[in-house]
Amino acid sequence: MAKEKEETPQVSRRSTRYSLSNFNSNNGMETEKLNESCKTTLDNLFFGQEPISLEGLLSCFPGRRVQILEVLRHLGPINSSMPPMFIYGSASTGKTSVVLQIFRHLNRPFVYVSCLTCYSPRILFESILNQLLLHKKNAANGYSSAKKCEKPSDFINFLREALINVIDRFNGNSSKMSTSKSKGVQVNGRMIYLIFDSFELVREWDKSSTILPFLFGLADNLKMPEVGMIFISNTSPDMYHSSTGYIDPVPVYFPEYTEEELRQIFMINQVNRKLYSSFLDIVLRPFCRITRRVDELSTAISMLFKKYCEPLSDVGVVPNEEMKRKLFSHLQPHIAPALNEIFRVASHSSLESEANQETRRKGSGRKSVSCGDFDVIDFHMSTSAKYLLISAFLASRNPATLDASFFDSTGGSDGRKRKRKASEKTTGKKEAAEQELLMKGPGTFVLERLLAIFQCITSVGEDLLDEEEEGDDGLGVGGGRDGLMSDVLLQLSSLCSGNFIVKGASCPLEGSTRYRSTVSEELALKVARSIKFPLSKYLYRR
Repeated sequence: MAKEKEETPQVSRRSTRYSLSNFNSNNGMETEKLNESCKTTLDNLFFGQEPISLEGLLSCFPGRRVQILEVLRHLGPINSSMPPMFIYGSASTGKTSVVLQIFRHLNRPFVYVSCLTCYSPRILFESILNQLLLHKKNAANGYSSAKKCEKPSDFINFLREALINVIDRFNGNSSKMSTSKSKGVQVNGRMIYLIFDSFELVREWDKSSTILPFLFGLADNLKMPEVGMIFISNTSPDMYHSSTGYIDPVPVYFPEYTEEELRQIFMINQVNRKLYSSFLDIVLRPFCRITRRVDELSTAISMLFKKYCEPLSDVGVVPNEEMKRKLFSHLQPHIAPALNEIFRVASHSSLESEANQETRRKGSGRKSVSCGDFDVIDFHMSTSAKYLLISAFLASRNPATLDASFFDSTGGSDGRKRKRKASEKTTGKKEAAEQELLMKGPGTFVLERLLAIFQCITSVGEDLLDEEEEGDDGLGVGGGRDGLMSDVLLQLSSLCSGNFIVKGASCPLEGSTRYRSTVSEELALKVARSIKFPLSKYLYRR
């Protein structure tokens, strides 16, 4: 012990104080470097990449030309105020990507917040203020926000102050503009836009139902024409109607992609276009009958394309007819399992793990297990309610003029002569009317039309039941058509209470109440499969 004490070096008090001061100075220098590296400027309010032309913007998004031009029209020219805009459509229809690329094209400043990550009013308010105040959370500031804000009234005051400061800096009216490290961004106008993404999630954490009307009325409360509001949602505007007074935002509907549009999307940036085109000829159509979500399709199709290319030694080869037949024979056993798993595709890893286990299972046993989960919906619903839900979906998605051709046994002809070919002018008017109907989204319908479609599809369901074995009571329609029609009005009231169907105001011309279906095609197909109804056969496609 004495020896160890003798060998221990003696450190003087002076050297200890010097090392401590040296450590503090080094730590201070590192903190300053961290602050310099994390310092934000006005450039952070822009997209951050070189602006693209309108032609480049349209080429990036096949099938979204109408929606892009519609959003640009509502945004208007430079320095023009705009009413709040509500962009909605099913998941994975390109809403967020299109909006962000539009702002890249226009090179205008914006603040983007996602209600998926901002899952409370306080986090949402502080995220907006942090971006406007050019504040970034880091270790130097203790990962704290620029302003602590929990009340909507405080948020209005802080937001107005931050917006005025940013707009003044854009206009060059503040001396701070000269000290900011700008990269030479050309500011187009004095407008700034607030973008709220995944807006449908606000309904989940807004238990008091006060934040939704507050955000919709934010533009009226600010009274600043330099501020534009854009809401992006997976649900229609009918789901957000409230008794509080605010100006309804301008709706812009993003429909699901068609098969041809999906083909154009998947063909982008493909090296061997002929090989990939032959692959899409096999898999795209059956997959489109199940889902049209780009994220689900891309995950499943990418794995199938790897299987498709396994027999090839060179993936750059142009396939001939004999090679296409060989590749199809190799891919065919893998298509059915992939179709059964399409709704459960969450990530590449889960699909790869299923693919690794595929060789250990038999095809028949695999199909029997998957189909049971594939047709099950996540909530209980009676058979009549399922038929009524499908009827409402068809009434909203199909034009009323096509009901006879879909549901009449004669195809709507009634033995009359075939009509002569329409002129180009008539065809142009029809296409313009279809585009206008497409932009408006799902249409409304009266009760009489709903009951007529309901009666037609229940008769189709009974015909399908007659072809099956007796004793299968899974559908519970043993009482026939009268059993289904007896409680249809009660089921309609239940569907309206569950927001599957929205009840609107009475039409002044017709004098009858109109309804609108709010369910997605994905849910409607799932419900149709549970009662073995061929929904795709009765659904109008452009």
